[in-house]
Amino acid sequence: GVDLQVCTSKNPTCCTKKMEERYQIAAKQDIQQVLQTSSATLKFLISHNAAAFQENFETLIRLAENYTSTLFCNVYRNMAAEATARVQEFFTDVGLFIFGTDVSTEEFVNRFFDTLFPVVYNHIINPGLSDISLEYAECLQMARRDIRPFGNIPKKVTGQMGRSLLPSRAFLQALNLGIEVINTTDHLRFSKDCSRALLRMQYCPHCQGLTFSKPCMGYCLNVIRGCLANMAEVDLHWREYIQSLEELSNAMSGTYDMEHVLLNFHSLVNDALVQSRVNGPELSEQVNKVCGPPVRKPTQSPSCAFDQNKDNQVLKMFSRESEETLTSRRKEFISQLRLYRAFYGGLADQLCGNELAAADGLPCWNGEDVVRRY
Repeated sequence: GVDLQVCTSKNPTCCTKKMEERYQIAAKQDIQQVLQTSSATLKFLISHNAAAFQENFETLIRLAENYTSTLFCNVYRNMAAEATARVQEFFTDVGLFIFGTDVSTEEFVNRFFDTLFPVVYNHIINPGLSDISLEYAECLQMARRDIRPFGNIPKKVTGQMGRSLLPSRAFLQALNLGIEVINTTDHLRFSKDCSRALLRMQYCPHCQGLTFSKPCMGYCLNVIRGCLANMAEVDLHWREYIQSLEELSNAMSGTYDMEHVLLNFHSLVNDALVQSRVNGPELSEQVNKVCGPPVRKPTQSPSCAFDQNKDNQVLKMFSRESEETLTSRRKEFISQLRLYRAFYGGLADQLCGNELAAADGLPCWNGEDVVRRY
């Protein structure tokens, strides 16, 4: 073909314009595939860990819920059925928060203690032969924050939950962001100039019958760096992203480690109940001033309805893995991720070195001919 756009040459050519167009499509597909192959390990590392952390968090939430419900069943059996429903609602909120729903920790901690107060009043502070009425329970809920039957424990829980759950939520969101970045850069749109350069580099030698020649290393780097110029801009942000993840991971350890805070929640609840029992007479007086004397209805609270064996299999497994805590798992993940800090900056070198270019010392294609040196 004499009307070739890119693969023009002094030598005879065996390409037509139609073949050249098809080669151009193939060149883009090839580079796309090479890009996806090069990022596959990194993408797997992040997505595999995102799924593993999510699963760990879910199991941890279930274990903490189990501990708290068991406290009521073992120590406060007569109020366990009502209390475990409140516990369940609380840990559902914990899960929603960690997995990204727009709920506030302060709001759900307060909701838990608000709804727990009528149950505690009915069974610990002012127990009677029958339960308090629904209207009276509502009055107690509204008055809880003023009466403060649990002292400063709700405030303490709010502080702990906020400081331990927020980094975990951000950590999961950050991992999903990493996957999104890789998915986006895996499907680059190449400019017209880049497409032509890729065609010249990869398939123009075919038009001269040189089907086995590979581009020279320097030539390959020039072309691929030009095509991946946008990717090079991602490099700085990617390095910052990995550093931020590292800082976030460090913030998740220590006193506000999520494992520590959630698995210790039941003991804070116990402290709150003990406090309300100790201050019972005084609290009764305060309640009478705000809500009047208790109005009761003739129903009897069922005792513990919580099935302690339900989750045992999963929870035993989690306990077995407790040596490999979330903290050590995070550290291992971050140290693996650190190896990919320069991933975007070094992508052209990686693609040419691993896949596209001829090895040093071998004859190679320079865009026009096969040469000994570039």
